[in-house]
Amino acid sequence: MQFRNFKMVSYVVYGRGSFNQLDSILEPQRKGEAPMIFLVDYFFEGKALPNRVPLRGKDKIIYVDVTHEPKTKQVDALAAGLKAEFGTVSGIIGIGGGSTMDLAKAVSLMMTNPGSSADYQGWDLVKVAGVYKAGIPTLSGTGAEVSRTTVLTGPERKLGMNSDFTPFDQIVLDPELTKDAPVNQRFYTGMDCYIHCIESLEGTYLNEFSKSYGDKALQLCREIFLGQKEWTDSNDDKLMMASYAGGMSIAYSQVGVAHAVSYGLSYLLGTKHGIGNCIVMNHIEEYYPAGVAEFKKMVADNNIYIPEGICSGLTDAQFETMINVSMGMKPLWENALGKNWQEIMTREKLRALYEKL
Repeated sequence: MQFRNFKMVSYVVYGRGSFNQLDSILEPQRKGEAPMIFLVDYFFEGKALPNRVPLRGKDKIIYVDVTHEPKTKQVDALAAGLKAEFGTVSGIIGIGGGSTMDLAKAVSLMMTNPGSSADYQGWDLVKVAGVYKAGIPTLSGTGAEVSRTTVLTGPERKLGMNSDFTPFDQIVLDPELTKDAPVNQRFYTGMDCYIHCIESLEGTYLNEFSKSYGDKALQLCREIFLGQKEWTDSNDDKLMMASYAGGMSIAYSQVGVAHAVSYGLSYLLGTKHGIGNCIVMNHIEEYYPAGVAEFKKMVADNNIYIPEGICSGLTDAQFETMINVSMGMKPLWENALGKNWQEIMTREKLRALYEKL
């Protein structure tokens, strides 16, 4: 049997105020006058956080629009612009939610790999290490900080650059940075973590490595989201660690039905990842009966609105596009339903599921 040799993040710092160590963390990674490039979620433009970014020399902050999830053409444009302006850079630092961190990972890889990022959508297609990259989450839940993928929407598919070269060299987990997150957004990304755990813990790929992290992340999600309560700093601390543990759980297993279906929504409709997973989770009792029941209680306890009817009025061709994208996620379906998954999730059954959403 061939066991997977799992590449992890090289360095992790955790704690309130740990963002203040960023200058000393980056200093040994600087290469002459080549700048550090900070990709910052445009949500923070004009706010206090960018003033705390430790700029030196030619360092630059680029505010990135993550209204929609990252596209390969956005990655290619950022990398081309940096090459034209600086030739090379010392590193790419992503500060924001999962989309910003995905952008940072992808741009880092495209500073050293030829062609378009669309050429590397798949498993183990990246052959050259990127420039140094660090991830600093300001939302918790996606697990992007520990993931070996960077999820991109390309001309033909929504699929990650899954490779051993994709994980960050450094992550800074500072729960203080999440305190201003909008309530709904915090819930949707938190549910991404919860859904990771349900899909991992009930999947056919499950092993003790994944189970250890998944059990802990699930426990933290329950402490945070079950029952009506005031949001506290403690919840931010717990959710940041739930995100990390949830990401670690799926790193050595896989996600499942909710993610496979939501990829189609995202590709066709531009539905953001966290809310897309919630929309799908609302309708998949057949696959995760206990998890969906608990999810619905969390939605009710936190007074969160989950959109309905987003696929009404779509054409046959549009449904076919979503089905093609979703069916392309073979490892997710296999983890959820087993090796004979195509006999269980037929195109007709998937179409019927999309029609419910």
